[in-house]
Amino acid sequence: MTPDLVAASLAPLASWRAAEPAARSDYDLNPGMAPAAGEPVEAAVLVVLAQTGDGPELVLTRRADTLARHTGQIAFPGGRLDAGETAVEAALREAWEEVGLSPTDVRLLGLGDRYRTGTGYLVTPVVAWADASPRMTPSPAEVAEIFPVPWAHVADPANRRRDHYELDGVRRHFWSIDWRDRVIWGATAGMIVALSDRLAGRAERAA
Repeated sequence: MTPDLVAASLAPLASWRAAEPAARSDYDLNPGMAPAAGEPVEAAVLVVLAQTGDGPELVLTRRADTLARHTGQIAFPGGRLDAGETAVEAALREAWEEVGLSPTDVRLLGLGDRYRTGTGYLVTPVVAWADASPRMTPSPAEVAEIFPVPWAHVADPANRRRDHYELDGVRRHFWSIDWRDRVIWGATAGMIVALSDRLAGRAERAA
């Protein structure tokens, strides 16, 4: 996999528009699930693929145990947009604030499928490439640790599964991907599945 191949599979950075409908969502596996009331909150994440001798790795974080929401979950660096921000600006700002990633250490490639979460967020994945593992330092208030996962592992359909939990007597389904002693699940796993599907589709068309 090369950065040019990845970029060719993505939407252009300049194509982002606020309130554009999501192509993927938590509702994909839950057709009877009702969207959260009100307009979704715009958010963005930075999906960093870092080249290594064994192939690209995906940069993920484990959220701090002191956070009020989504404590300890596996996530991409990211968060809600500030007033006047684009998705690209927000993703880069959040990555700097959460893991100390400098924008000069990555090459922006494009946008993945916008993702609607069951908690009321409309998330734009901004995909970036690093020629080597970038220098990062977690912000203790937000991030407990930063860790890499081989892209080949998370992109392999054999390594994903549909899990579920019960909420108010209703079963909710979501994607899960195991990596060593960690479980990547929910919206993060859903965005990984969406990106791997896009890249796989591009490779099939080029074959």
